[in-house]
Amino acid sequence: MDKRISLTLKHRPTGAPSAADFEAVEQPMPMPGPGEVLTRTLFLSIDPYMRGRLSDRASYAKPVQIGEVMTGESVGEVLASNAPDFVPGDAVVGSRGWQTHSVTPAAALVKLDRGAAPLSTYLGVLGMPGTTAYSGLTDIGHVRAGETVVISAATGAVGSVAGQLAKRAGARVIGVAGGAEKCLWAQEALGYDDCIDHRGMDIDVALKATCPDGIDVYFENVGGAVQAAVWPLLNPHARMIMCGMVAEYNHQRPAPGPNLMAVVRQRLRIEGLIVSDKPERFAEWRALAAPWVADGSLRYRETIIDGLENAPDALAQVLAGGNFGKMLVRL
Repeated sequence: MDKRISLTLKHRPTGAPSAADFEAVEQPMPMPGPGEVLTRTLFLSIDPYMRGRLSDRASYAKPVQIGEVMTGESVGEVLASNAPDFVPGDAVVGSRGWQTHSVTPAAALVKLDRGAAPLSTYLGVLGMPGTTAYSGLTDIGHVRAGETVVISAATGAVGSVAGQLAKRAGARVIGVAGGAEKCLWAQEALGYDDCIDHRGMDIDVALKATCPDGIDVYFENVGGAVQAAVWPLLNPHARMIMCGMVAEYNHQRPAPGPNLMAVVRQRLRIEGLIVSDKPERFAEWRALAAPWVADGSLRYRETIIDGLENAPDALAQVLAGGNFGKMLVRL
């Protein structure tokens, strides 16, 4: 192929994104300049945060502009290099967006060991989602043995790792997931002590029944009704890791929140988590977790959709809870 195909933002979506919000642009194949690397994309990471990049409002990162390539992390193979640390055939991970080929400064890429783990895992369990779970529990959660930990989106790319790490710390771990199949996998494969199907159960009643001694740590990935059910069950000195609120990302207006007097009364710690604030955690997590992935003690699942043109639909599925584990697009 002597062309690069990119998906650019055509117009900002109202509600859920769709293929109509993006435009495929074909360009001549770029060539790397000094200190740059040309890569062919193998996998695209599809993550809930991407919905925020499509909205023109203040956030922790700049939104994608109309006509720009949609942002996102990818794993690729080096085709040409003007950097001494990279040669053709190397596998790399970095943020290069929704496109078939990319020219990237070498400093923005991390070389991968092709034999250590499947390349797709460096976008999921060994990548940003896994590092997010690790950082959230390490830097905010401080889970102690015997505590009750609740993980929303319990079988997602972040939640599935967070739940397993909490179990390793000796906690009693309760998951919340959408569907009986996901809840069964959370218990049988991930080791959760229980899992609540928020689509098939009354979440308020089920949480009270499964957390009779309250909740000490809540890993928040969802928001909405799940957050509202967790809030009154938080114990004194509970920690709430605010990672995301995917259930509300397509809303035009934020839902009303809880009365925050409970923060004072219960001496709660509520802290937001942006994993890029602690870049050192990425290499730390890969070194810790890669042996666990290799020996099968750290479990994960992936939903893989083929074709760059299907990336918008993959994002819409993630926002609707249609993925099982990490969502990826394979090129």
